[in-house]
Amino acid sequence: MMRTKFLPRSFYAREDPVKVALDLLGKIIRIPGDGCAARIVEAEAYGGPRDRASHAWRGQTPRNKTMFGPPGTAYIYLCYGLHRMLNVVTAPEGIAAAVLIRGVEPVEGHERMARRRKCVPGDPRVGAGPGALAQALGIKMSWDGCDLVSGPIRIEDDGMRLRHSQIERGRRVGVNYAGPAAHFPWRFSIQGNPWVSRAKA
Repeated sequence: MMRTKFLPRSFYAREDPVKVALDLLGKIIRIPGDGCAARIVEAEAYGGPRDRASHAWRGQTPRNKTMFGPPGTAYIYLCYGLHRMLNVVTAPEGIAAAVLIRGVEPVEGHERMARRRKCVPGDPRVGAGPGALAQALGIKMSWDGCDLVSGPIRIEDDGMRLRHSQIERGRRVGVNYAGPAAHFPWRFSIQGNPWVSRAKA
């Protein structure tokens, strides 16, 4: 078992989702009741009044209301009615901002995660992509709005630190409709990591 510490709420309670996305790289997502844990290797930031790619750009709706909730909660939604997407809510309550987790590298529960994905352990398809990682980790829609500090999903720090040169930056995936926001370089990944998704912006 690795030595880690849970991230405090203050880690998430920042108005700039870009800073949170960068700092989430290398952190560990743990599902305490399941025995699975994985390192975050890719993340995208969303939020702010000029970000047309954000679910909350037009205001609060029943679907996106979790994004306006307290920092340090999970925003989970269905993409195309099929794929669960795990986001980390940032910024003070009432301000919509979140970070989409796009890629993880398994560190515990390798076989269970691979079995859920119908892959062999070590196959990057287990955790490369937001839908894939949510399936591998057993993320449930009922966890939408859960507390990341004390709930069924935790994020931990095991001391890994990345240099500026180890982080790749690029455009977010699937947001070509978002006008100028489609070009924001708000997608971040660990350079050379095989578990980063292969999707292009």
